[in-house]
Amino acid sequence: MRLVLLDAEKIICAALFLAMTALGFANVFVRYATNMSLAATEELLTNGFLILTVFGAAVAARRGEHLAVTLVHDSLPRILWRPVFLLSAALSVGLLAISAWFSWASLANLYSNGMRSYALGVPAWYYQAAVPFGFALIILRYVQHAAEVLKGRERDAVPDV
Repeated sequence: MRLVLLDAEKIICAALFLAMTALGFANVFVRYATNMSLAATEELLTNGFLILTVFGAAVAARRGEHLAVTLVHDSLPRILWRPVFLLSAALSVGLLAISAWFSWASLANLYSNGMRSYALGVPAWYYQAAVPFGFALIILRYVQHAAEVLKGRERDAVPDV
């Protein structure tokens, strides 16, 4: 169970990517074998990419592999590295919290207006449901990474001065 909790986003990404690959392959096979297409696969794959992106961002946040421009950080005296890192972490968590809030509002809007998807006719909020939880997971993983950096356990740890 501990493995699932530690690597939940990796498991979700792997399962989703496998399903998307199989679905895309099935669509290509059917298209070339019968000159017809599985119309619903576009809808499923597009929304799968959205969910894969959010949970993939959680994987990157845990590893500290998000894009970073370190020009300002590297040009500062070492004594300011820790406060700048803390400010950066706080601003990142704030932005992620705002993103989670707005994606939750979008989910609530889709749920309340009863919009349905164009190909399968399922409620559109089904596809949006994982996004706010994905942003919450990114926040959790980002805070975990920041704590490890501040404790000096990461390769790019902020040194004590």
